[in-house]
Amino acid sequence: MKAEEAKKLTEQSLDQLAAALERGKSESLTQYLTAMSRFHAYSWGNVMLILTQKADATHVAGFNAWKKLNRFVKKGEKGIAVIAPMLIKPKEACGERSDTDAILRFKAVYVFDVSQTDGESLPEFARVAGNPNGHTDRLKSLVAEKCITLEYSADIGSAHGLSRGGRITLRPGLSAAEEFSTLVHEFAHEMLHRGDRRKHTSKTVRETEAEAVAFVVCQAIGLDSNGAAADYIQLYDGDKNTLADSLGLIQQTAAEILAAITHEQPSE
Repeated sequence: MKAEEAKKLTEQSLDQLAAALERGKSESLTQYLTAMSRFHAYSWGNVMLILTQKADATHVAGFNAWKKLNRFVKKGEKGIAVIAPMLIKPKEACGERSDTDAILRFKAVYVFDVSQTDGESLPEFARVAGNPNGHTDRLKSLVAEKCITLEYSADIGSAHGLSRGGRITLRPGLSAAEEFSTLVHEFAHEMLHRGDRRKHTSKTVRETEAEAVAFVVCQAIGLDSNGAAADYIQLYDGDKNTLADSLGLIQQTAAEILAAITHEQPSE
């Protein structure tokens, strides 16, 4: 598959998601966000490509990456195309060439799901189930690094949490899972909705974006929580470009949080 074909497939998938949301099929976005939680290191477009080509994929890597893990792609398996950036240096002209003249291009590369491979078992990664344990402490450290004050108070009405531009307030007495997911939600507001973009988004879209980030992060670490309670259909307001922007911001924000609290690094 060529890069242009992969981009066209992404565009078609976005059209289908937008159409599903317009029909009230909000479970389509929930399915997509669940996939994002599994492949949070990938861009939103690549997550969509993976989901479109192999909806049951759980852990993907390139051919050589699997070899390093002593697993090998089964004969006859078809790769999953994703888009990867590459820098192309122009040919030398008159014996001179500057690295700053390199041109950014994109190409289709292939990854394979673990189900398409054989070999040694993958390492068992700890799952947090109903308690985030150390993830909450690392999240609080990230909040502090961003110079955001975290406090606890029951004087916030019926809400579990509140974000007020540089200050997050959580209700005391929340369960461990509720505290973690609420802190992610409010932190997402701080990261996404305290700049000029706030003026161009509705409250419903802002709440849905924050809840989507919390859903992706909680799913990614295996946390059983009450996330994703927002009505995801409200993320779509009839503008496909706005939907794409939201998906990109959700992915970037969730990936940044997860990189900090799990020490994983973003991929494509």
